[in-house]
Amino acid sequence: MNDVNWLISNGVDVEKALQLFGNIDMYNNTLHDFLNEVFNHLEKIKKYKEISDMANYAFEIQSLKNDANYFGFTTLADLAAQHENESKKNNMFYVIDHFDEIIKETNRIIRIIQEYLGEEVTVHVNLQKNNSNSVILDAKTILVVDDSNITRKFVQKIFSNQFNVLVATDGDEAIDIIANNLNHKIVAVLLDLNMPGTNGYDVLNYFKTNNLFSEIPVSIITSDYSKETRDKVFSYGIIDILIKPFNERDVKMVLDKTIYFNDQL
Repeated sequence: MNDVNWLISNGVDVEKALQLFGNIDMYNNTLHDFLNEVFNHLEKIKKYKEISDMANYAFEIQSLKNDANYFGFTTLADLAAQHENESKKNNMFYVIDHFDEIIKETNRIIRIIQEYLGEEVTVHVNLQKNNSNSVILDAKTILVVDDSNITRKFVQKIFSNQFNVLVATDGDEAIDIIANNLNHKIVAVLLDLNMPGTNGYDVLNYFKTNNLFSEIPVSIITSDYSKETRDKVFSYGIIDILIKPFNERDVKMVLDKTIYFNDQL
């Protein structure tokens, strides 16, 4: 189908999404990534709800919120934001009482996307970690660390013709890649702060302990632009902050600034 009016009539804020993606072709291509990622989100939030793990539930629901914002799925983003706020308060009762709402809206978005794309999209759910630490790096490599597949794929699409783009889904993978490739040149790291398990602050502490900031410049990816967060991350010696949701111009500007720092050493 690929009729944008179909999306608009179903409450999708296409205009907002195109401010981030730049053009409809990039948006359409990345919708497949959203479908793959959203099934992973559903699988994880169901699991965390069932075991009453509100900390990881909040991380996962925040990722769903950010992805929904990227694509203009405002109702889903608003519902996810409410769940994020309440789960951070450890309000299990709210999560249980309103869980069906977010599942219903997510399933509605899935059906809208499949109708828009005009096909039954086969979604492959893969929760296995990438074996990234065996990759041989070249002289122009950037590392993107984010638990959101949408963010990783978006950055990969933008820079795939310019850099060797490595990705890590969490802090453990990022540390493995860096530790096993210190003899090669990573020209920049884009690091998400909020990830389950080993998060962005853990990676920053690894950099600090091993005196790596002068060797590998780091910029932060986050949706939290509070003064407390800014003060905390800049105390580590990071270069800049990329605020979610971001567009192509934003990420290019931050990456250029990060790499420029590296070039001056």
